[in-house]
Amino acid sequence: MKRLLLGLLAAGVLAGAMAWSAASRSSRPEFDFKTEKVNPMTAAKLNNDPDSFQFAIVSDRTGGHRARIFAQAVEQLNLMQPEFVVSVGDLIEGYSRDKRQVASEWKEFQTYVSRLQMPFFYVPGNHDITNEVMANIWKEKFGRAYYEFVYKDVLFLCLSSEDPPGKGYSNISEKQQEWLKGVLEKNKSVRWTLVFLHKPMWIQNDVAENGWGAVEKLLAGRKYTVFAGHVHRYEKFVRQDMNYYMLATTGGGSKLRGPEVGEFDHIVWVTVKKDGPIIANLLLDGIVREDLSPIVTTEEGVKEYNRRPTTPVETTVTLDGKPVAGASVVFTGTAKGQAVAHADGITDANGVARMSTYTANDGVPTGTYAVTVTLRRPLFLPDGKAGPNLLPSKYADAKTSGLTFEVNTSAQAKFEIKLEGGKP
Repeated sequence: MKRLLLGLLAAGVLAGAMAWSAASRSSRPEFDFKTEKVNPMTAAKLNNDPDSFQFAIVSDRTGGHRARIFAQAVEQLNLMQPEFVVSVGDLIEGYSRDKRQVASEWKEFQTYVSRLQMPFFYVPGNHDITNEVMANIWKEKFGRAYYEFVYKDVLFLCLSSEDPPGKGYSNISEKQQEWLKGVLEKNKSVRWTLVFLHKPMWIQNDVAENGWGAVEKLLAGRKYTVFAGHVHRYEKFVRQDMNYYMLATTGGGSKLRGPEVGEFDHIVWVTVKKDGPIIANLLLDGIVREDLSPIVTTEEGVKEYNRRPTTPVETTVTLDGKPVAGASVVFTGTAKGQAVAHADGITDANGVARMSTYTANDGVPTGTYAVTVTLRRPLFLPDGKAGPNLLPSKYADAKTSGLTFEVNTSAQAKFEIKLEGGKP
């Protein structure tokens, strides 16, 4: 009996101590900092609004995906710990009617995203639902091709720019438009709307026909932001006084010539505040572990078929004898029987462009090429239309430029383009 009483007494003391400890913790302020007349800090209010949150976006992985990049991004996302991750499509190479091949590609991709420590939201790209076979596989695996969700009073719209799939161009069907109308009607009072789709449909000339014009009419008057991929080059646009972002790559095919060209692998980090989203581009090369150890993955890249040896080519562009900076020079193969190659370069301050075909500054394969030169400032206008060309228009068309170049040597080749007829 004595032992029982002692045990009950000990339990009571322990319970009381725990209750006191809990009460002590609950009574302590969230931020316990002693303020004096002057203090070693800038402000006492922390940046911890409960309505704010952070999530990440990954962009294109396909179009000739490179080994170990996307799988590396998965591990880096786990380091960053967003609340969830959203994609903008083109996750598998696709373009196949072989069900086994498509299933194999999805299995590989899902092996990587299964390692994420947070939810991943799928958005379809043209590589993901290329035809009706792939569209059916998508439906079996993921259900809806377009859908919505709300988080902390923010509406997320995940659209399909491949509706119906397999047409070879972007489209948003009337059925999807009607669905969107209903969703927006239901969510009139949200504080912000975030839109995700694969193709940046606003840069096309037929927004009235492809369905994007109707989408924008439905979005008009509300606060929203749009994210897309597909082009593998980063660009920002402004339409209806709202920001639109065309993202670069997260392992997809790219010449990787750097931020100045909009070609890089990245994760988009979005912090949603009361007055809207704050966007940061995190280049994968800049996200490292605390011990600086490398992130090693076994993700395989696409084997490069029909890749031909290249010759370094430097192109110098002058206009009326003066070097042209920022000009875009494009080589397009023309010789009969020649595998068509497409190379391009952008001139530096001295008017010199190092041409790229497969990777940054790798040169041009042997062959004969038609050459065009343009100088657009800006490259795109804020609404998505091409910027004005500041060079004589005849040089923008291979049929009228009169410029050709033949690459026929393994040694470095140089090509001088002497334009006439105005000032850039």
